[in-house]
Amino acid sequence: MTGVHLESRDRSAGFTFQVLGELKVFGDQGAVPVTAGRQQVVLAALLLESGRLQNCDHLIRLLWAETPPETARTQVQICVSRMRKTLAAAAVKAVIETRPPGYVLQIDDTALDLNVFRRGVADAAALGGEGRTAEAAALLRTAVGLWHGPCLNGVPSDALVRVAEHIDEERLAATESFVELELALGRHHQLIAETARLVVENPLRERFRGQLMLALHRSGRQAEALEVYRQGRTLLMDELGLQPGEDLRLLERAILTEDACLRLERPAGTALRGTEQMPGAPAGPEPEPAAAEDGRTAARAAVPRQLPVDTGDFVGHQRLVAEAEGVLTNTSPDRAPGIVVVTGRSGIGKSTFAARVAHRLAESHFPDGQLYCQLRGGRADPVDPREVLGRFLRALGLPGPAIPDSLEERGAIYRSMLADRRILVVLDDAVGEEQIFPLLPGGRSCGVLVTSRARLTALPGAHRVTLDILDERSSLELFGNVIGADRVHGEPEAARALAAAVGGLPLALRIVAARLAARPLWPLAYMVQRLADERRRLDELTHGEMTVRASLSLTYDGLAETDRTLLRLLSLTKGSTFPSWIGGALLDAPDAYPYPSDLMEPLVDVQMLDVAGVDATGELRYGFHDIIRLFARDRLAAESDESERRAALRRVGGAWLALIGEAQRRVFGTHYIGGPAVRWNPPADHVRTILARPLEWLDTERENLSLTVESLAQEGEDGYAWELAVSLAPFYEARGYLDHWARTHRKALTAVRRSGNRLGQAALLASLGSLHLNRRNLPEARRALTTAAGLFEESGHTKGLGLCHRDLGLLERFAGHDTAAMDLFARAERDFGDGDPWARASVLVQRAVILLRRGDFRRVEAELAEALEIWRDLGCLGGQARVLQRAGQLHLHRGQLDEARTALSEGLGMVRDEGDVIGEGYILHDLGQVHARLGELTEAGAYFARALSVREDILDQAGAASVRVDLADLSLRAGDSAKAGGLLTDALEVFGRLGMAEEEERAAGLLTRVTADSTTEDR
Repeated sequence: MTGVHLESRDRSAGFTFQVLGELKVFGDQGAVPVTAGRQQVVLAALLLESGRLQNCDHLIRLLWAETPPETARTQVQICVSRMRKTLAAAAVKAVIETRPPGYVLQIDDTALDLNVFRRGVADAAALGGEGRTAEAAALLRTAVGLWHGPCLNGVPSDALVRVAEHIDEERLAATESFVELELALGRHHQLIAETARLVVENPLRERFRGQLMLALHRSGRQAEALEVYRQGRTLLMDELGLQPGEDLRLLERAILTEDACLRLERPAGTALRGTEQMPGAPAGPEPEPAAAEDGRTAARAAVPRQLPVDTGDFVGHQRLVAEAEGVLTNTSPDRAPGIVVVTGRSGIGKSTFAARVAHRLAESHFPDGQLYCQLRGGRADPVDPREVLGRFLRALGLPGPAIPDSLEERGAIYRSMLADRRILVVLDDAVGEEQIFPLLPGGRSCGVLVTSRARLTALPGAHRVTLDILDERSSLELFGNVIGADRVHGEPEAARALAAAVGGLPLALRIVAARLAARPLWPLAYMVQRLADERRRLDELTHGEMTVRASLSLTYDGLAETDRTLLRLLSLTKGSTFPSWIGGALLDAPDAYPYPSDLMEPLVDVQMLDVAGVDATGELRYGFHDIIRLFARDRLAAESDESERRAALRRVGGAWLALIGEAQRRVFGTHYIGGPAVRWNPPADHVRTILARPLEWLDTERENLSLTVESLAQEGEDGYAWELAVSLAPFYEARGYLDHWARTHRKALTAVRRSGNRLGQAALLASLGSLHLNRRNLPEARRALTTAAGLFEESGHTKGLGLCHRDLGLLERFAGHDTAAMDLFARAERDFGDGDPWARASVLVQRAVILLRRGDFRRVEAELAEALEIWRDLGCLGGQARVLQRAGQLHLHRGQLDEARTALSEGLGMVRDEGDVIGEGYILHDLGQVHARLGELTEAGAYFARALSVREDILDQAGAASVRVDLADLSLRAGDSAKAGGLLTDALEVFGRLGMAEEEERAAGLLTRVTADSTTEDR
């Protein structure tokens, strides 16, 4: 156990701050009064995000919602000032730092009960993963015992109440977990009263109800268990009109049939029919790591829910819906994966049909998740199946760095992860069979639903569903759903005439109905007259794309001039969805409306644009139907000149650059290599909102950012293309999006070479050098970095030259050439000078490894202290974690083992907060070495095993080999020479192949000991 010992923190005095119940603060003399109202709200907000920046604008919204007074910012400042005085007077160990644009509360992790609760839950999960069920259950019980009521009970902020409700959900989830663990331990008699109380308190929570049923059943009280089920079913029907979920229904059936799987000790591998595991049922033995293909057992926990929104006014095609469902749900033992291909002409409703079928089957037949991808088959840039597999593997829980490069390897892992799961894969708008084949699951338990304009007749085993136009009855039903049944019934002849005029094509029907819905005073007969005026074009509606274009003109012609211009320019976007601010950039109107989305809404009103949803930052997102996008591009070519189009494209590129630059400042505290591209700034308030969590924002926008780089490169805007690509590289590296990194840089590099842009070439090659270092492709890294350094030197760009020298030094360090590496690090320092503290800190941390090997501990200590100060000033958490790791290594070299453990544990918390899987693997390895030096061999082995798992998951062969050497050393100390020999043999093969001479020498020395031990035993 590495977390806080919860057993000693069971009362208020154990914590400085409490939020798990009423908000309370304790000092040396007891409770510290916090003034009710604004001070409570501000303190609560800072506590919930302790250690992280809280934007002042966010605090203002928590206090006054959408109507803050003019003095709001001043009042927040006063509130923070008083809070500081209150805490200082009570000798509370807490610091509220002012850090533009807000505040950061710095407290010890163990000072807040919420932090201790979450660490306890995480440590319990680790114990459970190691098979230590009783300890995990006890730790979870203790963690839940920290609660004294609803989170932040009584704090007067509706917004904070909503946040607190999510935290309360963590308590319920932890409670469910320890009940499930204790059921697996056979404590069903003791749990009956407790689970009964939990069901009363949470009557709609089916997992508690299932746990109570199982406890009663195992206690010989089957009738009561079934009565609990019946009460729950009645409640769900009365309250929500729903049947119990599949798990609960299967549990009832198992109790009725006395299914053997409900016994406390059942044979390994036995599962309840139709599901992987019932609530509370004991799991079989965990598989050995080798049994989980590619070491990805942990990824199985992810349950993707990616389906697009189901259309509420779907009509028609009932027979075809049933036909598709029959194929996808066929349970015959000799079935292959059910594959349904939905085909038809543009605008016929293929995607809508697929969404309806998928949603109907999602919970009942594919409970393990639904994967969805828009393949862009109707566009010039269809999605590569290799990229789709990357997205799907991420959604299934595989970390980005663990995703291999090749299509074949991705496909193999994908099929392995889906082999025993019931998942529906929806592939929308496929271009052809070649795009589909790599995305098909291998097992029988999954289903595949494909839409395409092509018939895909070469797809083996697929059942084709061909959609046709809607009949009159379905057309009138659709009209009634959109404009109201009363209007249709009031003018039945006119309604039938409208349906006949548009030929039953769903897209055209929806466009006409939307116009009528937006104009409630228009008679239907008037719309019939308008369509009659366009008879020539409307007659073409049944003949393909040109007719759809003509029908869209009816709506387009009714738009205001600004809206028509925006529609045309929006066709320059290539992503499946785009953010609301992009309309202001296209029109060069940052302050045209109070909200950026206001520019889009007139187009949404007439269904020329779709609201695609709300992203993780709370921003509205929009999207085109493919046909409308084509129509808009056609209008752009006909009505907009080249200068207007290029100016709009540059503004969009400049807006992305402005946002990325601000995101870099927030995450890394610096901006990387810049160029002359002109920035276009979205509204400042909007920027603060969408960049509140920069890395999450990048995740949302990575498709748009990648496609924008490609578009700028294709259009000859190479200055914007290279700068945007290079600015994105640090984010791609942090999140493991190496595919996006490579693709954007290749596109931009082609453009800058074509134009002769030397600075762009240098910046892109330097960035590609870093990419090759990440992939340990050292020859390619050397070529790229050397060329880039020459180009930077020609242009006198010292920062770029410094980055190249730093990375070349890292390359030499990897190769074991310490002297050459130190020379290059020194050159990098001179290049950076005194004006770039971030770059200097990065050099200090890199060369610390060599200084440690040389025993220059005093210099390492001084330089790490300087680097830590730099990164703290810049607010760069990842940089601070790297310094703490090096500090831990320094203490280890000095024999200061307690200090090493403290520094490394703090760094481990930081990398976990950042989601840095790579950094976690390194620090776990270092902690294992600390425990090995302490003689705590069991703990050391556990850390090494976790480090090895992380390294293998991210396909870090060199790192995994290094961990194996330390595991071999432990095995030798335990007298297991055979195990040590196997580990060392594997490690030596990797070291030899990668040219890691120093590591190879150590492994060879240990192997000599193994041989000697074996010889001694033979004698």
